[in-house]
Amino acid sequence: MVSTATSTTAELTGMNGPDGQPLKATVAGDVRPQVVGVYTELDRGRMGDARLRAEIDARFSSSPSGWKLGAILGAVLFALIALICLHRGDIRDGRRTRRVLPARWWRFTGLDATVAGTLVVWHVIGANSSDDGYILTMARASKEAGYTANYYRWFQVAEAPFGWPYEVLAQLTRISEAGVWMRLPALLAGFVCWLVLSREVLPRLGSGILASRTARWTAASVFLSIWLPYNNGLRPEPLIAVGALLTWCSMERAIATRRLLPAAVAVLVAAFSLAAGPTGLICVAALLAGSRPVLHTIIARAAPASGGSRVLRYAALLTPILAAGTLVLVVVFADQTLATVLEATRVRQLVGPDMAWFEERTRWDSLLSVNPDGSLARRFGVLAMLGCLAVGIIVTLRRGRVPTTARGPVTRILAVVFMALLLMMFTPTKWTHHFGVYAGLAAALAAITAVALTHTRRDYLRTLFAAAVLFLLAVTFTGSNGWWYVSGYGVPWPNRAPTLAGVEVSTLFLLATAAALITALVQYYRAAFTTADRPQRRISGVAPLTAAAAAMVLFEVGSLVSAAISQYPAYSVGLANLRALSGDQCAMADDVLVETSTADSLLTPYTGSVAEGLAAENTGFTPDGIGSLAPDPGPGQSSAPPSGSGPGPGGAGPGGGAPGGPGGSAPSGPSAPSSGANGSAPGGANGTPTSPGNGGAPTGSSGGANSPAPGGSSAPNAGPPGMPGSSAPAVAGVNGSSVALPFGLAPERTPVLGNSSTGAPQRSQLTTQWYKLDLAAAQQNPAYRVLILTVAGRIAGVGPDGSPMPGQKVRVEYATRTDGGTFTALGDSTPPTVGGAPGWRNLPIDLDRIPAGTTAVRLVVEAGEPDPMQWLAITPPRLPKLSTLSTVVGSTDPVLADWHVGLAFPCQRPFDHRDGVAEMPIWRIQPDKLNAQVSETWQGETGGGPLGWTGLLMQSRTIPAYLAEDWTRDWGELQRLTRIVTAPPADITVHTETRWGLTEGSPIRTG
Repeated sequence: MVSTATSTTAELTGMNGPDGQPLKATVAGDVRPQVVGVYTELDRGRMGDARLRAEIDARFSSSPSGWKLGAILGAVLFALIALICLHRGDIRDGRRTRRVLPARWWRFTGLDATVAGTLVVWHVIGANSSDDGYILTMARASKEAGYTANYYRWFQVAEAPFGWPYEVLAQLTRISEAGVWMRLPALLAGFVCWLVLSREVLPRLGSGILASRTARWTAASVFLSIWLPYNNGLRPEPLIAVGALLTWCSMERAIATRRLLPAAVAVLVAAFSLAAGPTGLICVAALLAGSRPVLHTIIARAAPASGGSRVLRYAALLTPILAAGTLVLVVVFADQTLATVLEATRVRQLVGPDMAWFEERTRWDSLLSVNPDGSLARRFGVLAMLGCLAVGIIVTLRRGRVPTTARGPVTRILAVVFMALLLMMFTPTKWTHHFGVYAGLAAALAAITAVALTHTRRDYLRTLFAAAVLFLLAVTFTGSNGWWYVSGYGVPWPNRAPTLAGVEVSTLFLLATAAALITALVQYYRAAFTTADRPQRRISGVAPLTAAAAAMVLFEVGSLVSAAISQYPAYSVGLANLRALSGDQCAMADDVLVETSTADSLLTPYTGSVAEGLAAENTGFTPDGIGSLAPDPGPGQSSAPPSGSGPGPGGAGPGGGAPGGPGGSAPSGPSAPSSGANGSAPGGANGTPTSPGNGGAPTGSSGGANSPAPGGSSAPNAGPPGMPGSSAPAVAGVNGSSVALPFGLAPERTPVLGNSSTGAPQRSQLTTQWYKLDLAAAQQNPAYRVLILTVAGRIAGVGPDGSPMPGQKVRVEYATRTDGGTFTALGDSTPPTVGGAPGWRNLPIDLDRIPAGTTAVRLVVEAGEPDPMQWLAITPPRLPKLSTLSTVVGSTDPVLADWHVGLAFPCQRPFDHRDGVAEMPIWRIQPDKLNAQVSETWQGETGGGPLGWTGLLMQSRTIPAYLAEDWTRDWGELQRLTRIVTAPPADITVHTETRWGLTEGSPIRTG
């Protein structure tokens, strides 16, 4: 059999057809299989000389040849020479050379201290973006792969032509993977952005802005209101925000000095901003806005009076600018060829998302959604920018200019923002993350608006503006205070609009808006009867925007500070960053505690056998009384709380009390290449030693070729997202049950009872035997932290929003056993609420909340009205030994960490890929249930992600794990991956070829 990109031919050797020709068939087209391994049941001796030769696609594993390196160095050198020549031409005008940096730029003011201090505090305690784990894993995997690949999608094609910031991050990972270190470029970009804004942009907008303290504070507040929620991660938006300001400043300097070197610098900065990410398109707006005056300068400089050929005169001026703009190609193609970049682009377009310009509304729909994409923190700055843009345009059109400002620069920055909004329509994806590029531009617009409103002479216009700001706040506070994944732990109102005393804050702002509008109407009518001019009010008209932006910044910082305080000593982003600064860089892996003895953790009854322990008093419960474990059909009916929901560390009751408060999450955003190797080195993936935990470690390696295959959701025993894998028992259960048990519980040692039945519903109740629990002895051993109830079905409780959740009423009773064998009650509690009903789940009860002196515990299921949907299944209580995820998984085992969790688990090693061959992971770390559904799709077979081949090779088993001191938090899930078939690794031969950059290989099969 021979399979290529054009056809596949199968021939039965030694057999001829009726015509005497060899019996074979050919299928036209690309039907190449994804290769994850080669298996046969035939004995090796019977296979003869049968061989398989698969040519693995490693086109992206390349390195520049000596000729290419020489061309790169030449391009850089000649571009510098061209710019020097352009500068020499500039200074022929006889005017002195302008300073690169403004005078006294280094002077530090109180406003600078406020902005810088806020950025530093936010760097430590602030929320990250949803893509930080994604990008960090890409950067970490690039060291072994030899190029920066899109690790979770698109068949691991190179992240080109956009993505040079990821190469910088890849170098940072060589020092440390801690989030507080990896986010340093974003922090530095914040400092630079503010310095450029305060030292260059605001002064160029006119004397009125430079002299207005209110304008500067308004600019700072709006700048922070956008920077904090958008630009505290690893995404490229912080760099592009700086690039947009630098491009505008360079063009303004070119216009003001009538010199061309600043214009060339503007083109250079814009080109690198565009190569950082598609949103760098906004820098093109800055070039277009200032292009006409620059063209006038070029035409004047190329006038016939200067002598020489007209073509040469224009070439002497334009080619240095062209060289500056194309210098970015050195970075784009430094480690990739034109053919590989085009192929990577083709794959991304085919797999998607690749949205058209007219779908831009989806970005704004997301901004107004009730999830972290549309959180109130993300809404305010963007909506304020739109409001300021409207004010600036109206004032400019009505008066010709904003009073006391520079007409040209103000008009051009208004044009830049307006064109940027249009250019953003042409980005292939429509995430709200992209709004972070507006941080500096929005701050400049806010300063212009401050001055415009200060100089208005009509009271009703100032009041009308106040009403607009109040309405903006009303719209803002219809969103939740949600933050991505672990960043939302402990924050108030994580998944709903904020309320005060039961009243939504947005309603209060809406009422204030109405009051302001009525006031403005009264002032408007009174103005008709006022003859004397009133003195200008330079503060009151601007106070609403300044106060609103400052209040939003305080709200955002306060939310994350309160989250860190309320969570302590449990995990929070702030606590993890503080520990990283002291040297402990493993973040969440030190707070997630994993069961190391699940099968051995069952408590034993004081009387009777293990099989009889569950049924001291039993009505309606049977060994096979388990109903459907399928998850609820939708968020409105789901008992699974969103990320970060569940009781806080300080809740009442043994399990943490009633759920409430923290969290909030929502969805946001390959393995296997296809034929021939470019400059690759020997590699491949071999097995690694087994780590502590149950199950054998897979050995060998696996790679994939072009086509996708069934993903992780179809892996044996994987179950739906968020459901623990389980398998039917090989032997009958200890109490006769045939139910498949989860979490590695052994059926021959674990009884199970449930009250689901196929007949008519009937009242049921259950009281178990008293189980042995020496609480005092357990608390002496730090490995014992919680008592676990493994249950399925529905238990009555309180949901994350405080609403009652229907189900069976369960009570845990505690007692002490006397020497005479009698039991003295010490108290009882209701098990904590944990999401995931009706599937199997673990309900943790903190040992510190169990009454002192407890030596016995039992479960009581109270009788209730029969309801076929409200069934319950239980197993005996367990006291498992716990160890940190850092200890169990370690830092050497290969791990498939879903893209949400990468930044929270920096010490765990992502599985490597090299020369088109992927290493077999031993573990998988998933995020909370809602985000796990997103990653299952994004990383799945249709997207060209790793789940397209892991499901073919491995089966998963959930290892119970809990977040320390925040036991009921849905932090995610740890899975042990074991190979379905153990086989030796393939022998891989790597050879290196030198190819031209236009050489095309076979297209990667995407479907």
